[in-house]
Amino acid sequence: MDETVLDTKGLSCPLPVLKARKALKSVPAGGLLRVLATDPASVIDFKAYCLTSGHELVEASQEGPVFVFLIRRVEAEEPAG
Repeated sequence: MDETVLDTKGLSCPLPVLKARKALKSVPAGGLLRVLATDPASVIDFKAYCLTSGHELVEASQEGPVFVFLIRRVEAEEPAG
């Protein structure tokens, strides 16, 4: 499956997560978003974001000064009622 890449290097908290949230809206359910970030706080931020949003944090790694997050978009549940 193809993945979308979002480069947020040089941006500080909360911008990487906010830009990822916006980018995920254009990723199909089950699709992948790879986020590149340099803000050390993004490690905590993306874990928390995925936990609260329901998206799956497939991978979190570091390549030199760049943090790489691979997020699988899950379809939001329909509200009960």
